[in-house]
Amino acid sequence: MTADREIQDEELMGIAQDPEQALRLRRSLRTIADATSLGPDLREMARAVLSGSVDIKDAFQDPRYTEAVFQRMHEIRRAADDQTYAERQQSKAQFEQWDARQQAGLDRERAVRDAPVHDSGRGGRAGQR
Repeated sequence: MTADREIQDEELMGIAQDPEQALRLRRSLRTIADATSLGPDLREMARAVLSGSVDIKDAFQDPRYTEAVFQRMHEIRRAADDQTYAERQQSKAQFEQWDARQQAGLDRERAVRDAPVHDSGRGGRAGQR
């Protein structure tokens, strides 16, 4: 994603129930924004929310975005129904690998988010995010 500014997890707390959910939501939006396999409306919505130009609650109520989400869900369901048993097993294995990479990324982001911030003694904050 190539935005000048990206919202912070705290800015998603209006919809997220806790910091962990906000972190996951922001990462999901980033994935959607960067996914070339998705339609332009979904990518645009994710970029707009991430840049802070659209509030996430407003995005969820925008008919254009909700229609794009429902259309994508329909496509996923249709593709899943058309899979053979072998394809489902392969998809499951691929998902497990993807999920492990995502979990590692979440762990790295949590470590950065939760790292203590130390005063450098020069009036600034060392290790500031």
